[in-house]
Amino acid sequence: MSIEPAADIAIRARNVTLTLGTREAPTDILKGIDLDIAQGSSVAILGPSGSGKSSLMAILSGLERASGGTVSVAGVAYDRLDEDGLALARRGRVGIVLQAFHLLPTMTALENVAVPLELAGAPDAFARAQAELEAVGLGHRLTHYPVQLSGGEQQRVAIARAVAGRPQIIFADEPTGNLDGTTSGAIVDLLFDRQRAAGATLLIITHDPALAQRCDRVLTMRDGLIVSDDAA
Repeated sequence: MSIEPAADIAIRARNVTLTLGTREAPTDILKGIDLDIAQGSSVAILGPSGSGKSSLMAILSGLERASGGTVSVAGVAYDRLDEDGLALARRGRVGIVLQAFHLLPTMTALENVAVPLELAGAPDAFARAQAELEAVGLGHRLTHYPVQLSGGEQQRVAIARAVAGRPQIIFADEPTGNLDGTTSGAIVDLLFDRQRAAGATLLIITHDPALAQRCDRVLTMRDGLIVSDDAA
């Protein structure tokens, strides 16, 4: 585990556990994770299916509550918050890109990016959404619906949506998992470009060692534990 001064830390986790199932038949998913992630860094988490990497990302991004331990993200102690508090903590601090895109099918590309900004109270939601879509090469697809977009274009919309709120931390869970090799390379380039433009911290969950090596740091998980922590 890398130790950094508290002021330079984007994410800090101490003895984080996650147990699912029933009291009679519990399943330990995470078994005591200690982790510091420096502000502005890029970190990949590798590991086989079932290793706990996506569960860890869900906890660090505020989508899932830990069973035990403490989590601080962008200066906010997640373990002290209820569900509504977690939702508020994510707003403006966290952007999330998922493998399955999760675009709303009844909204255009522009609306998919702008509406979350509007709900967060941004006064310039549509102008900012248009600027982000132009930045990811979709200025000509603003009025298209997800069904009219390719997989790579849908993931570009998802990236624009994730960064439009100017988050301090971007989480990406298998962001190229549904894309072909050529498109995947372009999406990875775009993700790192938008991270640098925002000055954000980037945490990527991936099965791809080549993608992981593009990050500043590579963590490997197995059986609910971090088993290696290396600079890429």
